[in-house]
Amino acid sequence: MDLIIFDLDGTLIDSKQDLSCAVNAARANGGMAPLDNETVYSYVGEGAPVLIRRALGPGATDDQVRDALAFFLSYYNDHMVDHTVLYPGVLETLDRLLAAGVKMAVLTNKPVRMSRAIVEALGMGAHFARVYGGNSFEQKKPHPVGIETLLSECEATRDRTMMVGDSAVDIRTARNAQVKACGVTYGFQPETLGAEPPDLLLDRIEELADWIVGAEEPPR
Repeated sequence: MDLIIFDLDGTLIDSKQDLSCAVNAARANGGMAPLDNETVYSYVGEGAPVLIRRALGPGATDDQVRDALAFFLSYYNDHMVDHTVLYPGVLETLDRLLAAGVKMAVLTNKPVRMSRAIVEALGMGAHFARVYGGNSFEQKKPHPVGIETLLSECEATRDRTMMVGDSAVDIRTARNAQVKACGVTYGFQPETLGAEPPDLLLDRIEELADWIVGAEEPPR
């Protein structure tokens, strides 16, 4: 592979607690009771507007969703790395891929400014040629525009490009762009990968570098 495109939440970073806190802060601001964490996690993956609409429920009006979304984004902006951490092995994997000359990018449905701030805060900024978010293009994942743009900007071919993510949204994005798809089982929505089987399925992110650049030599 010449280009690896990573999802962010549930793939590189464990941001579940901060997202859940922000969602429940928005609900509390609107006089609603908190949701349990697992329910919030199941709503993540298609961008903040969809997350908030799901979190408020089908009875919410457009005005309520708009107000809750504004509150959520403001709250999350101030608390987005309170508890968020890299998954085990992420930095080491990125280091190995970078050393091997593999180009890397992030394509997430999270707002781009927040995504870039988190990438920098967690020490990954130097690894990625590009970081694109849900508002970087007119369409979010699973629309292929993000991957299409990265293919052009990184001068990569479809057959040597892979999208890595934790949900069916990421796999559909790869399929729509006609690139390879890799799923990880440790993220937010691994159960959705059964309906959208990836080309490669990993339990640990380190396995990605092993697959692309070869297993590291055992110590002598």
